[in-house]
Amino acid sequence: MKSYLWLYEHALNQKGKALDSLMPDFLPDAELAQVPDSLLFSLMSRRIFRAGLKHSVVDAKWPAFEKAFWGFDPEKVALMSDEKLEGLMQNDQIIRHWGKIKAARANAFFICEMAEKHGSFAQWLANWPVESIVGLWDVLKKEGKQLGGNSGPYFLRMAGKDTFVLTDDVVGALKAQGIVDRKPTAKRDLLIVQQAFNQWHQESGRPMCHISRMLSFTVG
Repeated sequence: MKSYLWLYEHALNQKGKALDSLMPDFLPDAELAQVPDSLLFSLMSRRIFRAGLKHSVVDAKWPAFEKAFWGFDPEKVALMSDEKLEGLMQNDQIIRHWGKIKAARANAFFICEMAEKHGSFAQWLANWPVESIVGLWDVLKKEGKQLGGNSGPYFLRMAGKDTFVLTDDVVGALKAQGIVDRKPTAKRDLLIVQQAFNQWHQESGRPMCHISRMLSFTVG
């Protein structure tokens, strides 16, 4: 496994002075904790509806989604009846995908549950340690709906939570360094990847999302 310094120098060689401008944005924990749960719910839902579709198509329809789902107020969406959800299948202003529409109500319940336990869903996300970010992915996958694969990590990235993302380039780099021999999906393999990112994080003090982006620049 290469050191963080090797990653940085290799990425710098690839991208030059533009490197820092290519780093993803993230929010400090104190700022993330103040984000309204309705905004996080909207971002989560947008990520789910984007999956498998051109992002610009989903984004263009998002004002209609906001209206259809009560501004993504988790408490209101959690109370939507089956009939209300079925009625959305007649709304030609949104993307009428039954599984994803149902997922919105299920995720509203999940967000409300976390808010009740932790003060807010945002507070719960903010408090989760980045040194165990794959554990957060696992909770999103198991307790939420349609948040498996990279959907959970991409939602976290959209929300401003510091996380690495297992893109094809990142997986390729991890394989090239002998950290994994295939795309990590099993818990054991994800923990191995987490340990590698933790080491780079400790060496550099850089956020996980920046390390992830730099790693992606070391292949191709």
